[in-house]
Amino acid sequence: MRFEELPTPCYVIDEELVEKNLQILNGVIKRTGCKIVLAQKAFSMYKMYPLIAEYISGTTASGLFEARLGYEEMGKENHVFSPAYREEEMDEITRICDHIIFNSFSQLEKYKDKVLAAGRKVGLRINPECSTQEGHAIYDPCSPGSRFGVTLEHFRPELLEGVSGLHFHTLCQQDSDDLAKTLDVVEEKFGPWLSQMEWINFGGGHHITREDYNIPLLEECITRMQDKYSLEVYLEPGEAVALNAGYLITSVLDTHQNGIEIAILDTSATCHMPDVLEMPYRPPLFGSGEAGEKPFTYRLGGNTCLTGDLIGDYSFDQPLKSGDRLVFGDMAIYSMVKNTTFNGMPLPAIAVKGKDGDCYIAREFGYEDFKMRLA
Repeated sequence: MRFEELPTPCYVIDEELVEKNLQILNGVIKRTGCKIVLAQKAFSMYKMYPLIAEYISGTTASGLFEARLGYEEMGKENHVFSPAYREEEMDEITRICDHIIFNSFSQLEKYKDKVLAAGRKVGLRINPECSTQEGHAIYDPCSPGSRFGVTLEHFRPELLEGVSGLHFHTLCQQDSDDLAKTLDVVEEKFGPWLSQMEWINFGGGHHITREDYNIPLLEECITRMQDKYSLEVYLEPGEAVALNAGYLITSVLDTHQNGIEIAILDTSATCHMPDVLEMPYRPPLFGSGEAGEKPFTYRLGGNTCLTGDLIGDYSFDQPLKSGDRLVFGDMAIYSMVKNTTFNGMPLPAIAVKGKDGDCYIAREFGYEDFKMRLA
């Protein structure tokens, strides 16, 4: 099937671009000896897991269901972190996960013996209270009052017996200079206990496969922890695996005016690209320009009842008309995993563009997929 023959709306994962990202990550692994695991919260299209498994070390999960997916579909190292675990799920978690990371000393005390008895690694998430980002507090784990990790004030070294690693996650779509700053603070606050550990996990948020990312500095950060403390280093990027490797194809359903030209699409920001509203950000759209840059400017909106279901203002060389197809870029990450069927909106199909350029439909959705979530 050709790209232009795919139905809309439809996510398309470009296998060649995913593999290009994986090769970059694998280069870091080979040069430093670190381990990189896929954060499934950003990208959990398990049809790609056999390819991903060729290049990186495994998966990490935010709870039982993601942990099961990594265990069943990738079958390599399987890590999990949760702000709090459900007691009835811990037997299965300890059966299928290699590293189990706790968010507090109370959770550590409650479950540590069970995890150690199963022969699994116990980790503790720390909060260095080092915020290196601005404007995205919703994604800042070091924001005041954050739920995530133990701060130095509440750190209890006397309870570290059995803990083999420390974990921190402070970044969101950031470069390695912010990681270096964070490591300085981690050492300053938690350095006395790093030499007691076997491993350290730098968490996610590393935009390693972005074109301008400073990989040499990342590798310096990794070797710094390896050489100074004899630690095995883990990174758990999600976005970097599929960054700029997916598209969302949509069709124009109608156009009309209300002080500005408006185009209604068969996709939705709130249902199919929620980070547009949450971040917020303006997704790239092939063949378009900024508002006013090209002759014809439109406000692109979704086909739901939410007034704010707006993707953004874009300009085009020609007027839009019903049936025109638009292709948004960078739609592999934090899109499919966050879909909803609000208003009964159909979920987009999921397709794969192979290295030979041919496309195939990996999954299609219908009414039953909407109905089954209700009672």
